[in-house]
Amino acid sequence: MKRSSLVELLDLLSAHGGGKALVERRGLRTIRWSYRHVADTASQFARELEVREVSPGDRVVLWGPNSVEWVAAFWGCLLRGAVAVPMDHIAAPDFAARVAQQVDARLVLTTRERVGLDASRPALALEDLEAHVARYPTRRYRPPQLSRSDTAEIIFTSGTTAEPRGVVLTHGNLLANLEPLETEIAKYRKWERWFHPLRFLNLLPLSHVFGQFLGVFIPPVLGATVIFQETLNPAEVLRTIKRERVSLVVTVPRLLETLRTKLERDLEAEGRAAWLAGQMSAAEEENFVRRMWRFRRVHRRFGWKFWAFLSGGAALPPQTEEFWMRLGFAVIQGYGLTETTSLVSVNHPFQLGKGSIGKVLPGRELKLDASGEILVRGESVAAGYWQGSEMKKAEGEWLRTGDLGEIGPDGSLYFKGRKKNVIVTPEGLNIYPEDLEAALRRQVEVRDCVVVPLEREGNAEPCAVLLLRDRGADAAAVVARANQSLADFQHMRRWLVWPDEDFPRTSTQKPRTNLIAEYAKTQLGGGRVALPSS
Repeated sequence: MKRSSLVELLDLLSAHGGGKALVERRGLRTIRWSYRHVADTASQFARELEVREVSPGDRVVLWGPNSVEWVAAFWGCLLRGAVAVPMDHIAAPDFAARVAQQVDARLVLTTRERVGLDASRPALALEDLEAHVARYPTRRYRPPQLSRSDTAEIIFTSGTTAEPRGVVLTHGNLLANLEPLETEIAKYRKWERWFHPLRFLNLLPLSHVFGQFLGVFIPPVLGATVIFQETLNPAEVLRTIKRERVSLVVTVPRLLETLRTKLERDLEAEGRAAWLAGQMSAAEEENFVRRMWRFRRVHRRFGWKFWAFLSGGAALPPQTEEFWMRLGFAVIQGYGLTETTSLVSVNHPFQLGKGSIGKVLPGRELKLDASGEILVRGESVAAGYWQGSEMKKAEGEWLRTGDLGEIGPDGSLYFKGRKKNVIVTPEGLNIYPEDLEAALRRQVEVRDCVVVPLEREGNAEPCAVLLLRDRGADAAAVVARANQSLADFQHMRRWLVWPDEDFPRTSTQKPRTNLIAEYAKTQLGGGRVALPSS
């Protein structure tokens, strides 16, 4: 029987009782909360909302980093029937204030240093949440009658627009995404007991719906433990994986790339670079188990319980995916948007399709239009947008994702890039920046890159913006070698080296292409511009 609301998932929290739910590294301390602790604090916070006269349907802003308190507060909002409004931790204060005003937030939960930023609204520090609600009883809070059509949360996906727009997600949207995953998990539950408890290192922000699925909704289904840490430093991530006996890392492609760089440099420092190259070549035709044994010394660095990366938030470069799979680790990719309540498709962990972003999950439909744009419909598609001071219904039966895709003979989906990023040359030919970036990343000197359009004769031409491992490398030679693997019309004839150590990035570590393109245009146009801050 389908659940009528997300609140019913709290039965799973109670069932797991003293099992470890959340682990957070905070300074020199490690905080560990059981499932019972999370459920009790959620009920206490629901009572706090009732005392503050926050009614069902009222909005509560959650603006802070991943934390045990964040998760408990989110469940507390659901219990009270309040609408959670997650906010990126890195969002600018003025943007957060505009969002709070737009949704008429009755309470803002944030960090201690931000509590006093908006004197017009009640605020509570997340770090003080547990102590603040300790006066309330921990018995299960009785929620109002909720249905799948009730709004659960509003997610504002951008901090750059003058007029914020939030994606309105209902209980039904979120459950429609969770239910097919539960069905698939049930098939493997008898095997899970041999590895229980599964431990997820979740490095995606909880302000994003993909981060919520792996940090809030799926773990109770498995009785899994979720580990949070703020740093993405590869050495720290590696230490956490081994210390906490992590099973799976939930992250973005950027971290897989930096972890790869660290591993390669460590082996090079040990004089084993040639060994790695030889073993990688020898493992090409081997199965998963033989690769694990061949690279057992590498697996020992991660700990023997670790077996997989789950990558989301951006497209994973094929060479990075191949690197980790060749070492004997599973690399699971998913595809989805906030408007599709995260996942539309996902790679099966035991039936991985190389380069694919998986097959469409049950309960949703997908098709490509004449231009190759991915269109989606189903219960998981958002009800509409919050803009101004009210919700605006979504238009059309099919959601236009703005992404381009290709469907393979076996039904697997392949991501081809953002439709708006396609560069149309003066000859009328389409260039997909992702193809050019893939060619650049195959050059050993390239640490990262972005291809942006530069205006030419009313159309555009591609420009490569490079992050080099060695700033003294010959960038012109790098681009020339990359061009050799591309068609003539794809050739990059303009390029520049990014002057900072890294690109400016979003909270999910995507390069901020608008800032990069603006800088490239100004530099190559002969003008001067101040570097955008990261």
